[in-house]
Amino acid sequence: MSFNEQRADAPVEATVRRLHIEFTGSGSEYFRIWIVNVLLLMVTLGFYWPWAKVRRQRYFWGNTLVDGDPLGFHGDPKQMFKGWALVAVLFAMYNVASNASAVASLVAFIALAALWPALWRSSIRFRMANTSWRGLRFRFVGSLRDAYLAHLPPFVVALPMVLLSIAIPEDPEQAPPEWVMASFGGAFVLLLLTLPWLLWRMKAYQHRHYALGPLQTDFRASVRSFYLLAIKPFLLFAAVFAMVVWLVWSLVGEGEPRSDMAVLLIGAAPLVFLAFWVFLFLGIGPWITTRLQNLVWTKTGNGQMRFISQLRFRDMFWLSLKNALLIGITLGLYWPFAKVAMARLRLEAVHVRTITDMQALLAAGQERPQEAAGDAAGDFFGLDVGL
Repeated sequence: MSFNEQRADAPVEATVRRLHIEFTGSGSEYFRIWIVNVLLLMVTLGFYWPWAKVRRQRYFWGNTLVDGDPLGFHGDPKQMFKGWALVAVLFAMYNVASNASAVASLVAFIALAALWPALWRSSIRFRMANTSWRGLRFRFVGSLRDAYLAHLPPFVVALPMVLLSIAIPEDPEQAPPEWVMASFGGAFVLLLLTLPWLLWRMKAYQHRHYALGPLQTDFRASVRSFYLLAIKPFLLFAAVFAMVVWLVWSLVGEGEPRSDMAVLLIGAAPLVFLAFWVFLFLGIGPWITTRLQNLVWTKTGNGQMRFISQLRFRDMFWLSLKNALLIGITLGLYWPFAKVAMARLRLEAVHVRTITDMQALLAAGQERPQEAAGDAAGDFFGLDVGL
């Protein structure tokens, strides 16, 4: 039974329950896990990564309480290592092919694109099948066919840029043909214009196929809502970027400073660009994160259960600013504290409204343990490829 289906024997006026989400982790606790992970990653030259990820996931999942009970993470680091190694090999092969020739790069791109949807789906299935609540495993029921359909538009949009790269001379001193650069620019603009649509397809595939017991999620956000979300930050980014370019051009002109004042302002150019990136990551970044979380999760649900996200931009902005300053002052040592603080803010901004009898739901799910256990294998031998 899916989330959009109502039981025939359900009461007409069902009681709505609110399931709170609480995060109980602390920065000092996670710091000990984080610092050990960092040291072991350095000692093992990165090969400890899957074990580090399992320790991190178990800590964050174990401290995420839904209606008073924690989530559980049951991932096997050995299986995760296989997935991590597979992706590392694929990217190594792609880099080698890219350095060999443009044609080899194109072949490698197509081969990687052909595998990517299956790897992505496998990773989601692994992660969900190894996450539990009150002893019941979550599932991801998206089909392989739908995974490829979700990835087809990004592949089609990016392919022209890859094809055009073949026509770019390998000699850096030789200018590429004008038609190539114009076509490349057009393909890049097309990619930017279709990004909200591409993001919607990916989120729709994910959020329509989460399942717990007999229930499956639905996703009701429209493509239009994603474009409306993208308009404000895009226009603001374009305006600030244009202002910076105009300022630099007006000061430099044809390459010669126009006045002594211009020389001083040009010397301050690094500060201008630093302010631009601060504006980008501490202004636009938190705004997009806030609006996207609220849009995606509030539109995930059904007639029996739905998520409500009420994350506020003001809180997100000030926490992002605080984290950035303290990470800089402590030379990165504040990172685990920042991670915990951000997890608490984002998780506790979400709650679940349900008319479902949770005990009946859990009992119904426990009647089919073989299905949840089978999903833990997933595709590609149950690999978590970290996507």
